[in-house]
Amino acid sequence: MTALSEILEQARSRATQLRVPYAGCVRPAEAHALLQGQPGAKLVDVRTRAELDWVGRIPGAIEIEWNSWPGSVPNPNFVGELRRQIEPEVPVLFICRSGARSHAAAVAASAAGFASSFNVLEGFEGDRDPQGHRGQLGGWRYAGLPWAQS
Repeated sequence: MTALSEILEQARSRATQLRVPYAGCVRPAEAHALLQGQPGAKLVDVRTRAELDWVGRIPGAIEIEWNSWPGSVPNPNFVGELRRQIEPEVPVLFICRSGARSHAAAVAASAAGFASSFNVLEGFEGDRDPQGHRGQLGGWRYAGLPWAQS
C-alpha cells in the first residue's frame, strides 16, 4: 500500500482539482489505510439507519445520519452530534452510499472547524453500473474492505 504521506498528498491534490473546501478526497482503500495508520483518525458513516440495517455496516465506524429515512429529512443536529463524538483536531473521514452526502458532511464539518475532514469517494456501494445496480463499480464493499451484513 502507498505510504500515508503519499495518500494524504493525493487526497489534497484531488481536493484542489475538485475545488472542495475540505482537506481531501480519498478512495476506499486509501481511507482504510489512513484509519489504520493515523492515530485517532475516525470514520463517520452518514448513511441512514435504514441503509445501515439493510445494506451493511463498517465495523468501528461512527454512525451519524446526514439525512433521516423516510423522507430524506436533513439532520439538524449533525454538527452537534459530530462534536459530541469526535475531537475537531483528529482526521475524520466521511462515507455514505456513493460519495454525495459524505461530500456535504465534509463541507459542513470543515466549516465547523474540523480541519482534517475527508470525503471517501465512491462511498460504501459505488456508482451504478449500466444495469443500474450498485456494488460493481467501486466502493468500500467492492474493494473488499471490512464490513458486516446487518
